[in-house]
Amino acid sequence: MGGEHDRMTAAEAASVIGWWIEAGVDVAIQEKPRAWLGEAAPHSPVPDGTAQTPFAAGPDELPTNLEAFHGWLGESPALPLAQPNGRRVLPKGAEAAEIMLLADIPTAEDAAENQPIGGQAWELTERMLAAIGFSAEQAYVATLTCVHNPGSRLTDKDLEACAAIARRHIALAKPKRLLLLGDTPNRALLGKSLTTARGHVHKIEGVRTVATFHPRQLLQRASDKALAWRDLLLLMEEEV
Repeated sequence: MGGEHDRMTAAEAASVIGWWIEAGVDVAIQEKPRAWLGEAAPHSPVPDGTAQTPFAAGPDELPTNLEAFHGWLGESPALPLAQPNGRRVLPKGAEAAEIMLLADIPTAEDAAENQPIGGQAWELTERMLAAIGFSAEQAYVATLTCVHNPGSRLTDKDLEACAAIARRHIALAKPKRLLLLGDTPNRALLGKSLTTARGHVHKIEGVRTVATFHPRQLLQRASDKALAWRDLLLLMEEEV
C-alpha cells in the first residue's frame, strides 16, 4: 500500500495483521486494488453545509501559520477549559500530513504522557494507522481542545469556540485526510452525534473527513472495531 510498507518490519506486520483480525477482516472485500496513498484530490473551499461559528476570543487573534498557532495553543487564556490548574497537551506531527486525527479532549493519562492520545489507546491508534498504510510519523494528532482540566466539561458555548479554533487548526495543518475520534469533535464540527456522523464522508475546510470511535472506546468495546475498520476504509476511498 505504499513505500512505508516496503520497510515494514516483521513485528510491525504482525501488529497490522493483529488489528485486521480483531476488526473481523478475514477475507478480501474488493476485487480491485485501490491507490490509497496516491495523490489526494484538490481541497474544495466549499463546506459540507455545516454552519461555521466565528471565533471571538476578546483581544486574542488566531494566528495565520501553524508554528504560531501551536504557540497560541500553549499560552492563550482564551482556550475553552483553560484554567490555572489545567494541563495543555499540544498537537504532534508536521504540516501537510497524510492524515490528521482530531480526538476528544485529553484525559489525565494523555496529559501525564504529554500526548494527544496516550497509553494503550495510542498503541491501538498506531495499529489502526498501519492497517491503512500509514506510520505514526505520517499522522498529525491533535485534540478538540488541548487542555486537560479535571472535573470540567465543555458547554455549548465552549463547543462553538472549539469548532472555530479547530477549523483554523485544520486549515493551517493542511492534512490530506481528517479522522474525527469520539463524539465531542463531531458535535462541535458537524453538529451531529458520532452515531449520526459515522458512515458518511464530510468536508471540513475542504478536507475529506470521516468520523469514528475514539481508540479508548475501542479498548472498552472490542465489538466496535469492525465498525471502526469500515470507517477507515471509507476515509481511504478514492475521491470521485
